[in-house]
Amino acid sequence: MDIKPLGMGVVGAGSIGIRAALQHFSCPDVHDRVVLASVCDPVPGRAEAAAAKYGVGTHYESYEALLADKTVDLVTICSPISLHYEQGLLAIEAGKHIHFNKTMTVTAEESCDLIEKAKKAGVKIVASPGQMTKPGLREVRRRIQEGELGQLAWAVTGAAFGSYHEQEGLRQGGDVLTNINPAWYWRRPGGGPLYDMTVYGLHSLTGILGPAKRVTGMSANAVKEREFRGEMYKCDAEDNTLMVLDFGNNVFSFVYGTFTGGLAEGWGPTFYGTKGKVSGTNFNGEPIALPEGVHEMGPHCTGVHATMEENHVFEDMMQLVDWIHDDNAKPIATAEHATHVIEIIEAALKSSDTGSTQTLKTTFDLV
Repeated sequence: MDIKPLGMGVVGAGSIGIRAALQHFSCPDVHDRVVLASVCDPVPGRAEAAAAKYGVGTHYESYEALLADKTVDLVTICSPISLHYEQGLLAIEAGKHIHFNKTMTVTAEESCDLIEKAKKAGVKIVASPGQMTKPGLREVRRRIQEGELGQLAWAVTGAAFGSYHEQEGLRQGGDVLTNINPAWYWRRPGGGPLYDMTVYGLHSLTGILGPAKRVTGMSANAVKEREFRGEMYKCDAEDNTLMVLDFGNNVFSFVYGTFTGGLAEGWGPTFYGTKGKVSGTNFNGEPIALPEGVHEMGPHCTGVHATMEENHVFEDMMQLVDWIHDDNAKPIATAEHATHVIEIIEAALKSSDTGSTQTLKTTFDLV
């Protein structure tokens, strides 16, 4: 059956907007399902330059102007996390389907409000990172659920900030598409390694074990300023956080988001049971083999997309595209899962402030 391609609006032509959206959706292999309809960015000339380079239909400095564009059916919000809630509300009011880059919002209350309003408006939303689109992690979940690791005891996951964003290639040049400033990553609200990087491990951890029940945390802002291209920037986001999660049934997890170091192998969780351990997608030291032709990031990462940057985000966006075309194509990167992870982050910070273990209220269904 022939379908009309959807019009994608890219909100923000920064590093993630370029690498996850503009580069992928300018590839002709997806144009039977989705095309780049519009891009917006408040930096003068950036949206225009992005539209010219990636063949986007229209360009704006104003987000409201993009939402008013009738060629736009869905948006991917690639702006700083602190803007996601407000921009999500405006997109719902405009009747646009939404993909949120991680994290969906700063608070779980904001996410819950967006979910409720989107349902009432008939708007579909997904939220990165959809870690459980990865077939290797789904196989880990199956094996743990079926007892191949024996009695599960505990797990560890997390990430360290380092100087990753300062060194990204799209921040080292001299034009509007390559001089993108990363300073927002270091500021509250929405900045810091928990929202930016630990969120991956938390999605994998909860995607395998299910929703957590309680959180205890300690957190601080340790690095007070950072340097980028010769200028110093003040930092106030929490960048040294350790937490313990209780999943019930005597299963606990240690999770961290810090400015340096790291225990987990990669950003994937390590699980310990009476019959050994799983580290990432290595089961007792043996890598989990995927069927031939199956990409580790998910079913849409084929052809050129398999070798491109940020293809895991492209996978999440394509889930939304499929869902809009087919009501039965339910996404794995659900807003409810994202909300639960956001509440875990909030709870860790609140626990640090109060000295008390926090009981979680949100939940989600394993997909």
